Amino acid sequence: MAGAAGSALVPITARAAAQEAGAPSAQDPGLPVDVTLHVNGKDKRLHIDARTTVLDALREHLKLTGSKKGCDHGQCGACTVLINDRRVVSCLTLALAEGQEITTIEGLATDDHLHPMQQAFVDNDAFQCGYCTPGQIMSAIACVKEGHAGSDADIREYMSGNICRCAAYPNIVAAVKQAAPEIMKG
Repeated sequence: MAGAAGSALVPITARAAAQEAGAPSAQDPGLPVDVTLHVNGKDKRLHIDARTTVLDALREHLKLTGSKKGCDHGQCGACTVLINDRRVVSCLTLALAEGQEITTIEGLATDDHLHPMQQAFVDNDAFQCGYCTPGQIMSAIACVKEGHAGSDADIREYMSGNICRCAAYPNIVAAVKQAAPEIMKG
């Protein structure tokens, strides 16, 4: 017992000594850091814990709740956003991504016009319960831009990282096929 208590004191003592010596505070991952995220075309300054994920930065700090926290292990895809036009599971990505363009579901529509993929999901009733829909739409846009929307099999394969538990797959595939030509036009 005494040994365990003694070993626990060493890091605290070392940290206090380092702080007194003027050591940089960034070495302590528990201290907040300043970051500027470029989200949906706008710079957003945050003072956050260095361990904050993109998903938590979006939902908890910027109140952009479109990206959903599903499994929180990168397996369901509900939190998918685009970073520099590449799909990323935001629950596994640290928010220290300065200089990168983050696009969320909130950043797709312009004025009163839905993004072609959003409209295709409406037209094809691809929502089902809707919880996974924002991640599905973000991933579907990337699927098209990556050139993987040429066949139903390709769409299913390249959308397989986004799990729908409501059996909307046929409708999602139809939505991706509908939106693909318009997205590829630019």
